[in-house]
Amino acid sequence: MAKPVVVVTGIAGNLGSRLLPLLGRYAVIGVDLCPPKCDSELQFEKLDLGEESSTRAFYELVRDTCPQAVVHLAFVIDPVRTGVLDVERMWQINVAGTARVMEAVTEVNRTNENGVKQFIFPSSVSAYGPDLPSAVSEDSPLQAHTLPYAVHKKESDQVVQQRCAALRGCSVYILRPHIFAGASVENYLMGAFRGTPNGKSARAERMRAAGKRLPCMVPRGRQYLENKIQFIHVDDMARLLRHILQREPETQRLTVLNVAGAGDPLTFARCIEIAQAKLIRVPGRWGMRQVLKFLWRQGISAIPPEAVPYMTGQYIMNTDRLRRFLGPEYEHVIRYSVTDAFADSFRPLSASA
Repeated sequence: MAKPVVVVTGIAGNLGSRLLPLLGRYAVIGVDLCPPKCDSELQFEKLDLGEESSTRAFYELVRDTCPQAVVHLAFVIDPVRTGVLDVERMWQINVAGTARVMEAVTEVNRTNENGVKQFIFPSSVSAYGPDLPSAVSEDSPLQAHTLPYAVHKKESDQVVQQRCAALRGCSVYILRPHIFAGASVENYLMGAFRGTPNGKSARAERMRAAGKRLPCMVPRGRQYLENKIQFIHVDDMARLLRHILQREPETQRLTVLNVAGAGDPLTFARCIEIAQAKLIRVPGRWGMRQVLKFLWRQGISAIPPEAVPYMTGQYIMNTDRLRRFLGPEYEHVIRYSVTDAFADSFRPLSASA
């Protein structure tokens, strides 16, 4: 019997690379600008979702391969690492690209009653905004600002919400994960706690070669160390995606789920302690932004200055709905606590794989 087909955009990204080995029961079609660096079997299709012409190309791919599901992971998170520094180009990939994928699936489902049955889109906790008064539910407003990645996640989330009804016969899932953690993960916050000089300059390269570590910056004031944060291990997120693919499609049109590790959130002070990072205090958010701006311009750090609100605010989510959704499978899917997921980020990748 032929394997069911699943299309995964952004297959070469960190989450895509962790998801791919879990999809052995599927015929996977991976879409990205470059193939993933792994040995898992797949059909790779090179496609730039930032280009308007990708709508037609993606439509033809879905039409001709008849996948049961589309998992849309393609998203520019780190502009330095990906080389996409232009914000308009980022928007074209992140927001317009999401709309293009949905438009293609919509057109396939309009003409084929056996079309795509599941559409899965990982949004982000950052879509809620950087400083939340309490643990937000899935019904809380999306108030991201300042950081292009967060704003684009909010706008893409809204695109999926607005267009889900047009995907006839298709169950749509919006997942809002907290900060990805794990040995294989690279993102702004992990970079800040690890202190890796991830810039593209020759100076940053020399610092990395010498094993130098940047200090962890926090504004002065007790509240900044007491602010709380959650994490989700990237492998738990991959298991959640697989779990959804293996479920029967939902009867409801749209399912929205906050996603974080089990257990209590961490304070920033505890994160710094676990990371064994050197802490320096700077004069307020303004001072932290100026330091990050200098490190960014010098090509030493890959953390954009616009990330300051998301590195100094408190944002935690209520994940009761995820527990109800997974039911007895919760502990099989979400295997890491918030603390263990974060701690795993500082172990060698070989020890965590």
